[in-house]
Formats: sequence, structure tokens, C-alpha cells
Amino acid sequence: MKAIGYTNAGPISAEDALIELEVPVPQPAPKDLLVEVRGISVNPVDVKVRANMQPDGPHRILGFDAAGIVKEVGSEVTRFSPGDEVFYAGDITRPGTNAELQLVDERIVGRKPSSLGFAEAAGMPLTAITAWEILFDSFRLNEGEGAGEALLVIGGAGGVGSILIQLAKKLTRLIVVATASRPETKAWVERMGADHVVNHRKPLDEEMKALGVSPRYVAALTNTDQHFAAITELIKPRGHIALIDDPKSLDVLPLKFKAISLSWEFMFTRPMFQTEDMEVQHALLNRVADLLDDGTLASTVQRHGGTMSVENLRKAHELQESGTAIGKTVLDGFSTSRAAAT
Repeated sequence: MKAIGYTNAGPISAEDALIELEVPVPQPAPKDLLVEVRGISVNPVDVKVRANMQPDGPHRILGFDAAGIVKEVGSEVTRFSPGDEVFYAGDITRPGTNAELQLVDERIVGRKPSSLGFAEAAGMPLTAITAWEILFDSFRLNEGEGAGEALLVIGGAGGVGSILIQLAKKLTRLIVVATASRPETKAWVERMGADHVVNHRKPLDEEMKALGVSPRYVAALTNTDQHFAAITELIKPRGHIALIDDPKSLDVLPLKFKAISLSWEFMFTRPMFQTEDMEVQHALLNRVADLLDDGTLASTVQRHGGTMSVENLRKAHELQESGTAIGKTVLDGFSTSRAAAT
């Protein structure tokens, strides 16, 4: 089968940063689905892995979001059958979605939203899981809670920020403040439902003071190290900070005096460590599919990059690395054009 991956970690500008591969069709383990990939999306983790992680073997297949059709199931699969349409974010320890076929554990797979095509559906799983786990695992909120409190989303126009704003507005009673610095990103986060927008190019503590809002919760989705001192200043005592990026160092001692909680969100933790509760990702993806289908949530896909190829995937990586991406970028899978022709 066809796949796209890399053999040497490095910059996207390298001639062999992404290459087409021919690899064997994988065989399902007992809890696996073999999925024909019809759509994928590109996330920051794709470019981080490609740039920094040398493959364990001769190559690594990238991709951490997909929507497709179940072709085969393992001997212990109970949730899905061949022919089912699914979407998922996968497992960082296994070969990725940039392939014609992929294996994925059924416990981290949801039904594809019927209102979305495959490529658009592929734009939702990773960011939706991340945002959901920030709100309901890290912050320990329950649906309907949060009245009188505020959430600050730093990097509101990115993939995670776009869906986090929506989930917070639709499923909690939080006031949502999002950061954006350009007219187009400001317009986007307002479209996603943010109550207020502040500029992360300016000191955030001053921006929030001028707004008159002191958040209980802060989702630091980008440049956490640059904003950490301001976050410490602006957050309420006994507040909670959740971050998803990779700051080289943080001085957390100032958090002590406000008794601030700090946690990392990493949506691959459950499948990576085969946690006892990893099936919650199956349940939450089904819930997200329901919310998309009934119009509660809106797609965060901003750009369709064409059909899977080295050239189109390279362009998507370049856009992600540029720091100017809004929402999600998606591509059709290898199999989509073949299916359309049959």
C-alpha cells in the first residue's frame, strides 16, 4: 500500500523531508480496526515529530487524525463492523494516518459525523479530544458548570483553541476570553464564540486588567514560556493552568503563593500507556459527532489541501510551521480518488 513518511528527522525544506513509501498491508491485532483512510488533517504534532524524532526503523509514517471506512476487524472487536464510517486521532506509538490503510484500537475510535465529509471529519478528532480533556479532565469541570468564572484561551485561532472555545461556550457556563493578534484571527475566534478577544502580542496581564476579567482557568496552547509570568499575575488564586506546548523551562515557584494548579494535556497518553479508561476517547468522539451533527458544534476546518501526495502534504506542513494557520488543514486520503472513480 502507499504511504508518506520520512527516513531522517529534519526541516521541511529538506528534499527528503517527506517521501512516498510502499509498505505491507498491516494485520489487525485483536482490538484493532483496519481502516481505509479517506481523509486526514495536519497538526502541530506532525511537524514536531518529523523535525525532531528519528525513526526507530527505516522510516516513520506520520499522521494523527483520520476519517475512513472499516475494512477488517480484529477478533475481539465489539464496537464496529466492516463498512462502518469512523474518525479518530490514533496513537503516537503506531504508524500514522498518512497511508492507504491504518490500524487503530477500537477503544479510541468514534463514529464519523454523518453531516461531514471524510476530509472535514478528519479535522476534528485530535483537537476535540485535547480540548475535551482540558475542560473535563484537567480543569475537572462538569457540563453546565463555570457560572461567574472565566477561561482564557491563549492561541484561540489554532485547531485546539477553535474547538475549545466552542466546547466551553456550549457545554459550560464559562466566560471565554481568547487571544488573537491579526484581524483575521480575531474574526475567527469571535466566529467560534469567544465572548472577548485580547491581543497576545501585548502583555496579557495588562490586556486582561483593561478588560476587567480575572480568569479562574487558563488554557496555554502556544508560547507558554513567553506568557507565563503574565499568566501567574492575571490568574485567580486557586486557579488552574493547562498547557499543551513544550516550553524548555518554567519557573513554577511563583504559582505557590496563589496555590495554582498546573497540568499538561497530552491526548495520546491514554492509548500510549493503554490506560484502564482509554475507551473514554471512544465515548467522547461519539459525543462530539452528535454535537457536530445537531449543529451545536461547527467544523474548525479552514483549508482543504487537495488529495494526499508528497507535494500537498509538504505544503500543509509548511503552513503549520509558519505559525499563521487558522483552524485546521485537511487533505483527502489516497483512497478517495480511487473510490470516486469506481
